[in-house]
Amino acid sequence: MIHQHDLTDYSVPMPVITLLTDFGLDDEYVGIMKGVILSLCPQARIIDISHHVAPQHVHGGAFMLRSAYRYFPAKTIHIAVVDPGVGSSRSIVAIRTEEHVFMAPDNGLLTWILEETQIEQAVRVDNPHHALTPISRTFHGRDVFAPAAAHLACGSEFASLGSPMDPDHLIRLPLERAGVSEDGSLVGSVIHIDRFGNLVTDIDRHLMDLFVGDRRYPEVEIAVGGTVVHGISNMYADAEPGRPVAVIGSRGFLELAVNQGHAAEKTGSRAGDRIFVRVAK
Repeated sequence: MIHQHDLTDYSVPMPVITLLTDFGLDDEYVGIMKGVILSLCPQARIIDISHHVAPQHVHGGAFMLRSAYRYFPAKTIHIAVVDPGVGSSRSIVAIRTEEHVFMAPDNGLLTWILEETQIEQAVRVDNPHHALTPISRTFHGRDVFAPAAAHLACGSEFASLGSPMDPDHLIRLPLERAGVSEDGSLVGSVIHIDRFGNLVTDIDRHLMDLFVGDRRYPEVEIAVGGTVVHGISNMYADAEPGRPVAVIGSRGFLELAVNQGHAAEKTGSRAGDRIFVRVAK
């Protein structure tokens, strides 16, 4: 049951709450979460990052969260729900950084946040007074995440969300970082495939610049599967329609795309596949 009168200390005017899930938009799940939040914190501004994370793909959700969070204002509360273990003994956790709060299942979804930010406080979200009861074993987004975020947005202290915990004990995904192999190739992985079929890799601009050195981007070749692209272009349209092209995308990572096409289908690639960058001979 939702008790609106429980929340009276609105210390953050028009707080921002983001949602990132694998729920899709065909069913009512996202709408219900928003309804719970607005019932408890009517002035909240709810922003959808995405609801099209591949089902149960924690790595993909972690990457999207990493790509998006830094573009939101200070004190934003980020809810991320990609939760294959919903209803199990896994914890729901919240972490507070200098500027943001993140709430997610403890399954590695916060890996990149833990890697790239300074964690000031961490808790298990287990305060029953900040949950809807009875708590469903299959929809913690509605019964735990949404009400806890709403309470926080409308003035509850972060510590009131639940039991304190050591952030070093949070589960992290294994990260295979891009690096140079024995044969001199820069080896990375496809970490995300976007809606357009572009292959987003874990090779960022800084690493690419270090590898290229005094050479120029046109002097390298990028290989994934049986597809080889010569040089890195400025934009997708630098290639002829239907042809593969490599770019440093808006996220700052090396991408392999097909102009007006679908690189994942054309190359037969999946998340986790290796990608090789070599100096053209």
